Amino acid sequence: MARGFRLIFATSLLLALLGLCRGSTIGVCYGRNADDLPTPDKVAQLVQLHKIKYLRIYDSNIQVLKAFANTGVQLMIGISNSDLLPFSQFQSNADTWLRNSILPYYPATKITHITVGAEVTESRNNASSMVVPAMKNVLTALRKAGLHKKIKVSSTHSLGILSRSFPPSAGAFNSSHAFFLKPMLEFLAENQSPFMVDIYPYYAYRDSPNNVSLDYALFESSSEVIDPNTGLLYTNMFDAQIDALYFALMALNFRTIKIMVTETGWPSKGSPKETAATPDNAQTYNTNLIRHVINDTGTPAKPGEDLDVYIFSLFNENRKPGLESERNWGLFYPDQTSVYNLDMTGKGAVSMTTETNVTSSNGTWCIASSTASEMDLQNALDWACGPGNVDCSAIQPSQPCFEPDNVVSHASFAFNSYYQQNGATDIACSFGGSGIKVNKNPSYDNCLYMTTGSNKTAASNATALASTTTTSAANGSFAWTMSCLLMALFSFL
Repeated sequence: MARGFRLIFATSLLLALLGLCRGSTIGVCYGRNADDLPTPDKVAQLVQLHKIKYLRIYDSNIQVLKAFANTGVQLMIGISNSDLLPFSQFQSNADTWLRNSILPYYPATKITHITVGAEVTESRNNASSMVVPAMKNVLTALRKAGLHKKIKVSSTHSLGILSRSFPPSAGAFNSSHAFFLKPMLEFLAENQSPFMVDIYPYYAYRDSPNNVSLDYALFESSSEVIDPNTGLLYTNMFDAQIDALYFALMALNFRTIKIMVTETGWPSKGSPKETAATPDNAQTYNTNLIRHVINDTGTPAKPGEDLDVYIFSLFNENRKPGLESERNWGLFYPDQTSVYNLDMTGKGAVSMTTETNVTSSNGTWCIASSTASEMDLQNALDWACGPGNVDCSAIQPSQPCFEPDNVVSHASFAFNSYYQQNGATDIACSFGGSGIKVNKNPSYDNCLYMTTGSNKTAASNATALASTTTTSAANGSFAWTMSCLLMALFSFL
């Protein structure tokens, strides 16, 4: 009996420790301020194809919630500033919203966070006083449904909520927001909800290029900025801004609240004065950001601290007002093609040149990976034959590549066609990890696989680099996990 109890206790403890060692995550914001975006079901396919596991939307649109049912993608949903008044005034409004807009789709659609209001201190009609009452009513509604421990409630803020952010150790909240900040922070601490913030080093560089170097903003700096009060060294602005928030929280004695970055990114195009808004800079920032986050390096003030980050945004949004850059933050164009190459896993090698400038070897093909799940292959196949613009007629019944009639065979033909038509690059064979390059021609009988390109050495080197990077990341992740488990175990003992 005692042995059985110890086994149960050990299993429970291990699960708890694994929860503590979850690690940092990368998500993407799915804004819809445009009139040319694909339908939500097609977006769901695109998101799964690129292995995006976390998504933020800014409302609780029913069609979006339905599209992401049973996909495994975890959603952060929002309550807009315009709805804060009714949500803050009457509990019944929050109850009705939850009953009609959330419960019919949960848990098939995984909802993990609800943002109540967005950057309220920046809005024209400052709705700050309504935020905490609305948050409390939403939490009460969740508690009635038994979901208050599964769905976290918070509100997003701009970095403008700070009055000082440099040096990071001097980080302090703007005193004009104190009337709502203190009760909000108390709510977050009590309910173990994150402090959500939108951080944009791009704006810091654009607005003050004489004080902020481009390399420092892009995680590319070879020099260090020293905080004179702490001696901490900073090699990028992102970490400095995060730590300014941590120090601001500590100054108010809120030491247990975690920070979540609900928006960050870099535009790929801008007005004539926005010279840093380029595809290369956007690719550099987001690539370095992803690697920085998933390596769980934390920040100088919080080394090893988990940090969940959402990249803004999934698509370019043509109806956003303001400068040209405002409409060009997307990872994808509305036709679902990539604005630039980006490996969302942070594990592979990413070419810093455009797809049209890189060709692979003469005699390489792209086929379905034997380790990919059938669901992943089917999603990738549907995308390739749809938004990917591959001619899939050859895998239709009675056509030369229909047999064998299985998803692996059909996906291999479609993957290779897309791969060859798009420069035969490594990224063109990724399919979210479902594609793999081979040197043996997979053609059979009358089913002929397309082949194009030259420059075998470049392709081989890129593949080797991707493999090396992946192995290194995997080893580092394993070592970090074991270290985390040991530290957490001792904290329990």
